[in-house]
Amino acid sequence: MKSLKQPRKTVILSFLIALALAVGATTIVLPALAASGGGMTGPFIDTAGTGVTTEFIAGDATTGISFSEDIDVAVRSTTEKWGARIFTRGASHLYVVKNTFEPGGQTGWHTHPGPSMVAVTEGTITAYDGDDPTCTPHVYTAGTGLIDAGGDHVHLFRNETGLPAVTVATQLIPAGADRRNDAADPGNCPF
Repeated sequence: MKSLKQPRKTVILSFLIALALAVGATTIVLPALAASGGGMTGPFIDTAGTGVTTEFIAGDATTGISFSEDIDVAVRSTTEKWGARIFTRGASHLYVVKNTFEPGGQTGWHTHPGPSMVAVTEGTITAYDGDDPTCTPHVYTAGTGLIDAGGDHVHLFRNETGLPAVTVATQLIPAGADRRNDAADPGNCPF
Protein backbone atom coordinates (compact mmCIF):
# COMPACT_ATOMS: atom_id res chain seq x y z
CA MET A 1 0.00 0.00 0.00
CA LYS A 2 1.26 3.47 -0.89
CA SER A 3 2.30 5.58 2.11
CA LEU A 4 0.10 8.57 2.82
CA LYS A 5 2.61 10.28 5.07
CA GLN A 6 3.43 13.87 4.14
CA PRO A 7 4.81 15.31 7.39
CA ARG A 8 5.62 18.85 6.17
CA LYS A 9 2.12 19.53 4.86
CA THR A 10 0.52 17.84 7.89
CA VAL A 11 2.53 19.99 10.29
CA ILE A 12 1.64 23.14 8.35
CA LEU A 13 -2.09 22.29 8.28
CA SER A 14 -2.05 21.40 12.00
CA PHE A 15 -0.36 24.72 12.76
CA LEU A 16 -2.90 26.67 10.69
CA ILE A 17 -5.86 24.98 12.37
CA ALA A 18 -4.35 25.61 15.82
CA LEU A 19 -3.78 29.24 14.84
CA ALA A 20 -7.37 29.55 13.68
CA LEU A 21 -8.59 28.20 17.02
CA ALA A 22 -6.44 30.70 18.88
CA VAL A 23 -7.78 33.75 17.07
CA GLY A 24 -10.19 34.82 19.80
CA ALA A 25 -9.86 38.49 18.88
CA THR A 26 -11.88 38.00 15.71
CA THR A 27 -14.90 36.57 17.50
CA ILE A 28 -18.21 37.88 16.25
CA VAL A 29 -21.43 37.05 18.03
CA LEU A 30 -24.50 36.99 15.85
CA PRO A 31 -28.02 37.22 17.27
CA ALA A 32 -30.21 34.15 17.32
CA LEU A 33 -31.37 33.08 13.91
CA ALA A 34 -34.81 34.49 13.26
CA ALA A 35 -37.66 33.02 11.31
CA SER A 36 -37.61 34.21 7.74
CA GLY A 37 -41.34 34.18 7.38
CA GLY A 38 -41.26 30.82 5.59
CA GLY A 39 -43.99 28.29 6.13
CA MET A 40 -43.76 25.81 8.95
CA THR A 41 -44.06 22.05 9.08
CA GLY A 42 -44.69 21.37 12.74
CA PRO A 43 -41.92 23.04 14.74
CA PHE A 44 -39.56 23.21 11.75
CA ILE A 45 -39.18 26.36 9.68
CA ASP A 46 -38.52 26.00 5.95
CA THR A 47 -35.23 27.91 5.97
CA ALA A 48 -33.83 29.98 8.82
CA GLY A 49 -33.63 28.46 12.27
CA THR A 50 -34.71 29.83 15.63
CA GLY A 51 -33.21 29.89 19.10
CA VAL A 52 -29.60 29.46 17.96
CA THR A 53 -26.80 31.96 18.63
CA THR A 54 -23.79 31.70 16.29
CA GLU A 55 -20.32 32.86 17.34
CA PHE A 56 -17.38 32.87 14.93
CA ILE A 57 -14.39 31.66 16.93
CA ALA A 58 -11.97 31.75 13.98
CA GLY A 59 -12.59 33.89 10.95
CA ASP A 60 -15.59 36.11 10.52
CA ALA A 61 -19.02 35.73 8.98
CA THR A 62 -17.77 36.79 5.54
CA THR A 63 -14.37 35.30 4.80
CA GLY A 64 -13.22 32.87 7.45
CA ILE A 65 -9.50 32.09 7.55
CA SER A 66 -8.08 32.15 4.02
CA PHE A 67 -5.95 29.46 2.43
CA SER A 68 -4.82 30.82 -0.93
CA GLU A 69 -3.27 27.60 -2.25
CA ASP A 70 -4.44 24.06 -2.87
CA ILE A 71 -4.60 21.88 0.23
CA ASP A 72 -3.02 18.50 -0.39
CA VAL A 73 -2.73 16.62 2.89
CA ALA A 74 -2.75 12.93 3.64
CA VAL A 75 -1.98 11.33 6.99
CA ARG A 76 -1.58 7.76 8.05
CA SER A 77 -1.35 6.65 11.62
CA THR A 78 0.66 3.65 12.73
CA THR A 79 -2.71 1.99 13.15
CA GLU A 80 -3.55 0.33 9.84
CA LYS A 81 -7.24 1.17 9.97
CA TRP A 82 -6.88 4.93 10.32
CA GLY A 83 -6.02 7.64 7.80
CA ALA A 84 -7.09 11.11 6.74
CA ARG A 85 -7.21 12.96 3.44
CA ILE A 86 -7.99 16.56 2.61
CA PHE A 87 -7.53 17.63 -0.98
CA THR A 88 -8.75 20.92 -2.39
CA ARG A 89 -8.09 22.75 -5.61
CA GLY A 90 -8.03 26.52 -5.43
CA ALA A 91 -8.44 28.82 -2.46
CA SER A 92 -10.41 27.77 0.62
CA HIS A 93 -11.88 29.36 3.71
CA LEU A 94 -11.84 27.77 7.17
CA TYR A 95 -14.43 28.61 9.83
CA VAL A 96 -14.63 27.56 13.46
CA VAL A 97 -18.18 28.24 14.62
CA LYS A 98 -19.80 27.85 18.03
CA ASN A 99 -23.59 27.40 18.02
CA THR A 100 -25.52 27.75 21.27
CA PHE A 101 -29.01 26.21 21.17
CA GLU A 102 -31.76 27.32 23.52
CA PRO A 103 -34.16 24.53 24.54
CA GLY A 104 -36.20 23.86 21.40
CA GLY A 105 -33.72 25.81 19.23
CA GLN A 106 -33.06 24.52 15.74
CA THR A 107 -30.91 25.41 12.74
CA GLY A 108 -33.52 25.16 10.01
CA TRP A 109 -32.90 22.97 6.97
CA HIS A 110 -29.60 23.89 5.32
CA THR A 111 -26.46 22.71 3.52
CA HIS A 112 -22.78 23.68 3.46
CA PRO A 113 -20.55 23.67 0.34
CA GLY A 114 -17.78 21.77 2.12
CA PRO A 115 -17.27 19.35 5.02
CA SER A 116 -17.98 20.17 8.67
CA MET A 117 -16.65 18.39 11.74
CA VAL A 118 -19.20 19.04 14.49
CA ALA A 119 -18.47 18.45 18.19
CA VAL A 120 -21.23 18.60 20.81
CA THR A 121 -19.59 20.28 23.79
CA GLU A 122 -22.64 20.74 26.02
CA GLY A 123 -26.08 19.17 26.20
CA THR A 124 -27.70 17.07 23.48
CA ILE A 125 -28.32 17.75 19.79
CA THR A 126 -30.56 15.74 17.49
CA ALA A 127 -29.71 15.70 13.78
CA TYR A 128 -32.10 14.97 10.92
CA ASP A 129 -31.17 14.22 7.29
CA GLY A 130 -33.23 15.71 4.50
CA ASP A 131 -32.93 12.59 2.35
CA ASP A 132 -34.09 10.15 5.06
CA PRO A 133 -37.72 9.22 4.28
CA THR A 134 -38.19 7.88 7.83
CA CYS A 135 -36.84 11.06 9.49
CA THR A 136 -34.70 9.00 11.86
CA PRO A 137 -33.35 11.13 14.73
CA HIS A 138 -29.59 10.89 15.33
CA VAL A 139 -28.83 11.91 18.91
CA TYR A 140 -25.42 13.31 19.91
CA THR A 141 -24.50 14.11 23.50
CA ALA A 142 -21.66 16.19 24.96
CA GLY A 143 -18.34 14.59 24.10
CA THR A 144 -19.54 13.11 20.81
CA GLY A 145 -19.52 14.46 17.28
CA LEU A 146 -20.48 13.96 13.68
CA ILE A 147 -19.21 14.69 10.19
CA ASP A 148 -21.29 16.53 7.63
CA ALA A 149 -19.81 15.80 4.20
CA GLY A 150 -21.27 19.02 2.80
CA GLY A 151 -22.31 19.47 -0.80
CA ASP A 152 -26.01 18.83 -1.28
CA HIS A 153 -26.52 17.13 2.12
CA VAL A 154 -29.61 18.87 3.56
CA HIS A 155 -29.82 18.57 7.33
CA LEU A 156 -31.23 20.15 10.48
CA PHE A 157 -29.93 20.19 14.07
CA ARG A 158 -32.35 20.61 16.94
CA ASN A 159 -32.14 20.82 20.73
CA GLU A 160 -35.01 18.62 21.86
CA THR A 161 -34.20 18.92 25.56
CA GLY A 162 -35.10 21.44 28.25
CA LEU A 163 -31.45 22.47 28.73
CA PRO A 164 -29.08 24.54 26.54
CA ALA A 165 -26.79 22.75 24.08
CA VAL A 166 -23.58 23.84 22.36
CA THR A 167 -21.78 22.63 19.24
CA VAL A 168 -18.44 23.68 17.78
CA ALA A 169 -18.02 23.12 14.05
CA THR A 170 -14.86 23.34 11.95
CA GLN A 171 -15.84 23.97 8.34
CA LEU A 172 -13.72 24.04 5.18
CA ILE A 173 -15.35 25.51 2.07
CA PRO A 174 -14.34 26.89 -1.33
CA ALA A 175 -13.26 30.56 -1.14
CA GLY A 176 -16.07 32.89 -2.09
CA ALA A 177 -18.84 30.36 -1.40
CA ASP A 178 -21.54 31.03 1.18
CA ARG A 179 -20.73 29.11 4.37
CA ARG A 180 -24.36 28.10 4.85
CA ASN A 181 -27.19 27.75 2.34
CA ASP A 182 -30.78 27.57 3.58
CA ALA A 183 -32.83 24.74 2.09
CA ALA A 184 -36.54 24.13 1.73
CA ASP A 185 -38.20 21.76 4.17
CA PRO A 186 -37.84 18.37 2.42
CA GLY A 187 -41.17 17.28 3.89
CA ASN A 188 -39.86 14.03 5.36
CA CYS A 189 -40.34 14.90 9.04
CA PRO A 190 -44.06 14.90 9.90
CA PHE A 191 -43.80 16.71 13.22
